[in-house]
Amino acid sequence: MRKDYNLEKRKYIIGGFIVVIAIIYIVRLFMLQIVDTDYRRFAEGNAFLKKVQYPSRGMIYDREGRLMVYNQSAYDVMMIPREVKEFDTLAFCNAIDITKEEFEGRVKRMKDRRYNPSYSSYTPQLLISQMSAEEYGRLQEILYKFSGIYVQNRVIREYKYDIAGSLLGNIREVSSSDIENDSYYKAGDYTGDLGIEKSYEKYLRGEKGIEILLRDSKGRIKGEYENGKYNEAPISGKNLTLSIDAELQEYGEYLMQNKIGAIVAIEPSTGEILAMVSAPTYKPSSLVGRERGKNYAKLVKDKYKPLYDRTIMGVYPPGSTFKPTQSLIFLQEGIIKPSSSYPCHGGFISGRLKVGCHPHSAPIAMKPALATSCNAYFCYGFKAMLDNRTKYERTDEAFTLWKDYMVSMGYGYKLGIDLPGEKRGFIPNSEYYDKYYRKGRWKALTIISVSIGQGEVLATPLQIANLSATIANRGYYYTPHVVKQIQDSEIDSIYTQRHTTMVESKYYEDIVEGMRMAVTDGTCRIGEIEGAEVCGKTGTAQNPHGRDHSAFMGFAPKNNPKIAIAVYVENAGFGATYAVPIGSLMMEKFLNDTIATDRKPLEERMAKSNTIIYSGVKKH
Repeated sequence: MRKDYNLEKRKYIIGGFIVVIAIIYIVRLFMLQIVDTDYRRFAEGNAFLKKVQYPSRGMIYDREGRLMVYNQSAYDVMMIPREVKEFDTLAFCNAIDITKEEFEGRVKRMKDRRYNPSYSSYTPQLLISQMSAEEYGRLQEILYKFSGIYVQNRVIREYKYDIAGSLLGNIREVSSSDIENDSYYKAGDYTGDLGIEKSYEKYLRGEKGIEILLRDSKGRIKGEYENGKYNEAPISGKNLTLSIDAELQEYGEYLMQNKIGAIVAIEPSTGEILAMVSAPTYKPSSLVGRERGKNYAKLVKDKYKPLYDRTIMGVYPPGSTFKPTQSLIFLQEGIIKPSSSYPCHGGFISGRLKVGCHPHSAPIAMKPALATSCNAYFCYGFKAMLDNRTKYERTDEAFTLWKDYMVSMGYGYKLGIDLPGEKRGFIPNSEYYDKYYRKGRWKALTIISVSIGQGEVLATPLQIANLSATIANRGYYYTPHVVKQIQDSEIDSIYTQRHTTMVESKYYEDIVEGMRMAVTDGTCRIGEIEGAEVCGKTGTAQNPHGRDHSAFMGFAPKNNPKIAIAVYVENAGFGATYAVPIGSLMMEKFLNDTIATDRKPLEERMAKSNTIIYSGVKKH
């Protein structure tokens, strides 16, 4: 039988044609189901409504277990643009108390990918955030009239103590950069902004869950898909226990009303911060709810800068609170002994240069120099060190060593507190002066003012408080931190490591004695607390822009100290006028939980006094 080759060819052609069609179908199905996510979202969107289940944000407690920050219910209005049909816009706007123009603006911004890069018409988009229960109740009655719109339950922050705004921070809606930097976030989510809410965001926020609801052919919700088999429950954020004492913090804010400045109190044995008061402050509750944006704008425009956390961002000349560091360096380097004396005839005098000082007995030794805050003593010691050619070949060599000592005491660099925005202050080095005066053209007398905490030296209140804690510990400190415990987690080991300075512990005892003398018979006498053996050091920092700043650092008790503190009040004059009494009252409140009856007038005077009037900023 003769073979039909034409039939054989047709068989292969038809087979090839079928294979090609099959491949086209497979590729198309692959594109639709795998590559083309818009189609998949559309198909799923017709059948399912995936509702994000937001976790409860972690709560915040103080060191005594007192609840400071918790959550309350709020409601977000969500829109699925693809499902929205024409409805009575005016009725909708009246229900949620916004104008029609505001509604249209919100929809326009929602669809603008510059502000909402993850926008999709198939997925829920945030329309109105943080409605109150009352607003939600009005909307709920007529919600059925508005297709493509539903209400999402959320939580917002509530405050048991309406204090510590800068310390606690707040939460805000995420920005486009937040979404780009962290895949956890979608448009309409919230994130920590400033303070603890920001630095511990990943612990506090928890993990989102999801609820999958089944729709019918008309888009109506028929219940959970497969009885919730594929739902994912949210995981609550971790609770935080702060080192802060809420009542001490509240008391500090009471004392600092109508003032500009800061208080930082530290537990020396742990580095745990007991209070951080930045003044003026603001109530954290003002940045919650629908009025957040308006209130935030007011705070930004406020001339007194309440959003500026002066405890860690304010950089000031430390003034005479700096003098204990100089004694320590001079003792360690053998420049002086505790008995070494220097003259003081109204101040330090060298040729035409004079650094003034207040009246006191002279010549004077180191401990009384600390007690009376003698400027001359520390200028002479500084000059003796930088001019000592037996120990150091050049001035810049001696000054570099001086700077290294200062860095070991926590100055010149960030301490590493667990809050955002910390500034490093400033300790100049030899290169700085080489550039400013030219190499070899400067000497001790050129920069003598740094020895008394003036000139180019700048420090944050946190660094000054940390110095006080270091002296209280006789030569070491722990990195200051505000979080004491994280639920089911360990705090970073950086906060449990001891940092030892370059000065031997034995020299600190003489500084402690000098600071005790300052309270018993020196510039800090108003700071004495019965039975507490307070040690302190005043500071009156020169201010080229107006009245001098009032500063104080101290600790108590002298042995086995429980609290170290720094107080800085801008434009308030002498350290003993405001900073010392405020610091002393704070220590008394912490140690005794009350203020002695005979000190109540001092407490009232500090709370009612107004130093803002000296700031040069006109009051609103």
